Amino acid sequence: MQVFWRQGYEGASLSDLTKAMGINRPSLYAAFGDKEALFRKALDRYDNGPAAYIRQALQEPTARAVAERLLLGAADLQTDPRHPGCLMVQGALACGDAADPVRRELIARRKNGEAAIRRRLQRAKAEGDLPGDADPAGLALYIATIVRGMAVEAAGGATRRELRRVVQTAMRAWPG
Repeated sequence: MQVFWRQGYEGASLSDLTKAMGINRPSLYAAFGDKEALFRKALDRYDNGPAAYIRQALQEPTARAVAERLLLGAADLQTDPRHPGCLMVQGALACGDAADPVRRELIARRKNGEAAIRRRLQRAKAEGDLPGDADPAGLALYIATIVRGMAVEAAGGATRRELRRVVQTAMRAWPG
């Protein structure tokens, strides 16, 4: 996961991957099938590890708390010196035609994340936690877009303090 995270899908060579795992190529193929399958396993591990804050945020009692925890969690993860940004964004920013299945996988996973936020905000609206004129789909896209933008900024050297200022600004625009 760390190799893909630092180098992206195409930038991670089989030599880099086998060295990081302490195995040889035949063992990699026997255990995972191919590089793409290994990348998918790394994405699963990312979802259940560093990005687990997303599932936790969706459990917050209010829509505002959900949004704020998602944004703060992203700011913290993307500026954590132990982690090189956002794997879901950086994993395939620059992919050639051969890596198109990986690019599509990352797009699908990002869309699934956005859909989970949308569903949570729809529930909040139904419960009266969001104003009647609130647009859960638009708000989910808003949050997802800010998270992705922060990932790009973090990759360019933005600090946690700077990204938390972005979160504060975004939350001032939150409805209700």
